[in-house]
Amino acid sequence: MIAFENVTKKYDNNQIAVNAINFEIQKGEFFVIIGPSGCGKTTLLKMINRLIQLTEGTIRINGKRINGKRISDYNIHELRWNIGYVLQQIALFPHMTIAENIAIVPEMKKWETTKIQQRVHELLEMVGLEPAQYSDRKPNELSGGEQQRVGVVRALAADPEIILMDEPFSALDPISRTKLQNDLLELQRAINKTIVFVSHDMQEALKLGDRICVMKDGEIVQIGTPKEIIQNPVNDFVRKFIGVKEDALNVFTIQQVIEPFVEAKHQSYVIHSVGDQATLQAILQQLAHYECLAVKSEEEIIGVITRQSMLQFLANHSTERGEAND
Repeated sequence: MIAFENVTKKYDNNQIAVNAINFEIQKGEFFVIIGPSGCGKTTLLKMINRLIQLTEGTIRINGKRINGKRISDYNIHELRWNIGYVLQQIALFPHMTIAENIAIVPEMKKWETTKIQQRVHELLEMVGLEPAQYSDRKPNELSGGEQQRVGVVRALAADPEIILMDEPFSALDPISRTKLQNDLLELQRAINKTIVFVSHDMQEALKLGDRICVMKDGEIVQIGTPKEIIQNPVNDFVRKFIGVKEDALNVFTIQQVIEPFVEAKHQSYVIHSVGDQATLQAILQQLAHYECLAVKSEEEIIGVITRQSMLQFLANHSTERGEAND
C-alpha cells in the first residue's frame, strides 16, 4: 500500500531527519510511529502527503511514485484528496459550521449537494454527534473532544484510502483522550482504512496499533506487533522506551488485571477466552488480536481482561523515562 524505498530527508544545513529507511504499510493496517523527540516520526508522516519533500529514495502508494513534481505518478491534488489528515491542532475553520467544515473536500471534488449532505450526516452519526444538534453549530460551541471528532470525520469525508494522524489526541484531557482512542478503534473496524498514526505515548501505541514502528535519530529501530515489541525488544533502547521492567514477568498474577464480568457490558465483544492460570505472555499474545478476553475457571467465566487493564499493569511496572514529544 505505502512503500518507503531507501528514503532520506536532509534539510538545508545537511541535518538528516530521516536516514535511508525501508518499510511497507499494508492496506487496512493501523500503523503507529513512535519515538523520542526529534527522531523523525512527523517528518516521515508528512512525506506521505508531500507536505515535506523527500531528498533521496522513493515513496510509492499502490505502486505509484509520489516523490515530487518531476518524479511523480500523482498530481499533488489527486494525491492529497485521497489522503485524510488529522492534526493535534484541530484546525477547524471557525467561521464555518460543522457541516460546512466536513463538506470542504467533497465540495472541491464537485460532489452533488444531496450526496454531501448525506455523507455529513452519516459521518456525524458514526462518531456519536447527532446531525440535527451539531450540523449548524460553530467549532467554538463544541468541546475539545467534540472538535477532534469533527476533525477525524472531516478527514474521512471524501472517503480517502489513507488517513494520516499526527498526535491527534495529545492535547486532550485523559478522559477525552481514552474515549477518542476507543472510538477510533471502533471506527476503524467499520471503515477499515489504512491509518498512519504518530504518537509519543507508548500506551497509546500499544492500544491502537496493528504494528508499531519505533524510531530513533531518523532511523527505524524496530517494527512489530504490540506483542512482538513488548516480548522481544531488539535492544536496550526499545526496552527502555517501552518502559517495561524485566521483573514484570515475575510479579504478574492474573488477579492484577482481571475485572468483573458484566454481561450487558462485555457479552457482545468477548469472543475469546484464557484460563485462570494463563501466563502474561499468553495473555499479551491474545490481546494483540482481541480487546477483551474472558477468564474461565472450569469452563465458567470468572472475569475479563481488557487491553486497558493490561496496559495499566504494564505502566505500573514501568521504568522511569522522560516525556517524549516531537
